[in-house]
Amino acid sequence: MSSQSGTPHDGVFILAEVKLISGRRIEERRKFQRMTQKELAALVGMGVRWLREVEAGSPKACIDDHMRCAHGLGLTASHLLFPILFLEHHMHFPRQIFHNDMAELERRCIEFIASFHLRPFLPGASH
Repeated sequence: MSSQSGTPHDGVFILAEVKLISGRRIEERRKFQRMTQKELAALVGMGVRWLREVEAGSPKACIDDHMRCAHGLGLTASHLLFPILFLEHHMHFPRQIFHNDMAELERRCIEFIASFHLRPFLPGASH
């Protein structure tokens, strides 16, 4: 399925686009770590052919497979979750985000969410 064939409201379109983004990210990280497809596949317990499907962003690959590969490379779920959030809100996902330190962005997002939801329970908060 082409990334142009769906609408931003279409869950299938969003997942297809996220799988493409994720597959590229996984491949880039694997190559950066000088790891072969065979080595990564063995590390995460899948066949090399299936890893090729993941890296190609194939619609047949499950998000679980992307997560296994990402975790095998030391990536967190943010490379899947951030694009989903952007696309669900009809926003272009800036892939340049991946070129920066994702750990700091993740930490700030988590802190913001936690503070937002904890605010009513903090001393001095109006109810």
